[in-house]
Amino acid sequence: MSKPAIISREHNLWVIDKPSGWVVHPTNDPKMLDLVTWAEEVFPEARGIAPINRIDRQTSGVVLMSPDSDLRGDLGRHFADAQVKKEYRALVYGQTDTSASRERKTIDTPLEDRRRGKPLSATTHYETLEVFVSCSYLKVLPETGRKHQIRRHLQGVNHAVVGEKRYKPKKFLRVPGFPGRLWLHARWLRLPDGREFSAELPRELRDHLHLMRTMKSQ
Repeated sequence: MSKPAIISREHNLWVIDKPSGWVVHPTNDPKMLDLVTWAEEVFPEARGIAPINRIDRQTSGVVLMSPDSDLRGDLGRHFADAQVKKEYRALVYGQTDTSASRERKTIDTPLEDRRRGKPLSATTHYETLEVFVSCSYLKVLPETGRKHQIRRHLQGVNHAVVGEKRYKPKKFLRVPGFPGRLWLHARWLRLPDGREFSAELPRELRDHLHLMRTMKSQ
């Protein structure tokens, strides 16, 4: 399994490229790999570090962390207030848009929040980048940050993320060369002060995308 990588470290803000299969903080399962334990074991100065934002275990990409609780609080409020711009990349089942224009589409279906016991507003924008026979490659721009928002929203419009085990597609389509993981990657984010951080697609997703493009051109 791939290991995390440091994207940036400045003024107690640590930007990590999280691999698929890792969680962001320790759990009760000692076999589960997490970013906090990794950082504290590799970097002595990371003692007390904790995540500012979270992405799902099977999702890869940009995670912000800090040992400074005040900084975590300040940036956490920016995330909660939807002031942080985020971009994901996803491969989804089915053809999302075969038109020439491929305009940005919006999903604004409220999502049930079990902790609060009611549905909460949620907005996800997406653009179709490429269309293959059985799937589509998307740029996904979540405006809010509800639990599993992207995965739930895309399943709700009949385009579940490839590799989904929880929010499964209503109609299964075979995807050649399936890379064996959830095809969702947190590629980029921008803070309100203008700082931007990005993580390129991991090798297994790049290789799979190359395969899909090669098959399409044959």
